Amino acid sequence: MTKTLYRTTLHRALIGLTVAGFLTLAAAQQDANSMGAGAASGNSAKPGMSDQRFMKEAAQGGMAEVELGKLAVQNASSDEVKKFGQRMVDDHSKANDKLKELASAKGITLPQAPNAKQKATKDQLSKLSGEQFDKAYMRDMLKDHKQDIAAFQSESNIGHDADVKNFATQTLPTLRDHLKDAQGIAPKVLQARSSIQPTSSQ
Repeated sequence: MTKTLYRTTLHRALIGLTVAGFLTLAAAQQDANSMGAGAASGNSAKPGMSDQRFMKEAAQGGMAEVELGKLAVQNASSDEVKKFGQRMVDDHSKANDKLKELASAKGITLPQAPNAKQKATKDQLSKLSGEQFDKAYMRDMLKDHKQDIAAFQSESNIGHDADVKNFATQTLPTLRDHLKDAQGIAPKVLQARSSIQPTSSQ
């Protein structure tokens, strides 16, 4: 009787330990799944410093593009430059709105105005009109969009926050279209009046 009781007690104890082990493992797995789901959604996690820096620089660049686009609509002499400027206003306004929504969800405060260098560029362009404006503006658009594409491509490739990376990836095709348009327009305005020979005094 003693041996039988001992074996029964031992058997029950082993079963109890096994069940407890399974329950602990299941709970741990559930916690891991919950953490994985939270990381995948990225809705509540605050982005790292590099992602935040990208968001803030993208916000400033986007606002600058809108402001310069409005200048182009007003000051350009070329219809193509005017249309390009309006596209900058439309497309970058949409991208800016998406970025603001993302920043709000992440608890990130974005700049409310372009940076000092961008403001200086606007000040310089605002003093120009006609062909002078067309040339200066399109030179700036070529340079800016090459830099923008590089920055957005980098974030798309190596960014840490899934939602910020997704924003960069989704915006890239539009930026590439802008650069393509600028590359088609710029040579026309930069070569304007190139065939006119200066009068020589004899």
